[in-house]
Amino acid sequence: MAVEINLVYEGQLRCAATHGPSGAKLSTDAPVDNHGKGESFSPTDLVATALGACVMTIMGIVAERNQIDLTGTRIHVTKEMVQQPIRRIGQLPVTVTIPADKAAKVAAADRTKLETAARHCPVHQSLHPDIDSPIAFVWLS
Repeated sequence: MAVEINLVYEGQLRCAATHGPSGAKLSTDAPVDNHGKGESFSPTDLVATALGACVMTIMGIVAERNQIDLTGTRIHVTKEMVQQPIRRIGQLPVTVTIPADKAAKVAAADRTKLETAARHCPVHQSLHPDIDSPIAFVWLS
């Protein structure tokens, strides 16, 4: 199924995007280090955001299917740009931290299922292989 996203250039390196199915809106701004004001997510920030949200969504699907509560799980993504040979995303390391009260209730086999699912999220699978994007899991105790 195709999803349409419509964008309008607003000038000053800003875009307004509208999600076709829901009508939800977001704005982007070029980062300060690339001629923008950095007042909103940059397009590459949204790639990092998409990766983190996708990892959590896929884990959530598996968790719900297996009656596992992951409420309060946090994801941290760090986006590192490289300048050579061209400006692009170089690294997107992801850390998934599951709170102790939830982690204590997840069996080892279920942890493996959740971690495997996260590593196979569609965004992670769509990233160019030159982007270093490891996913680490911290099961608090």
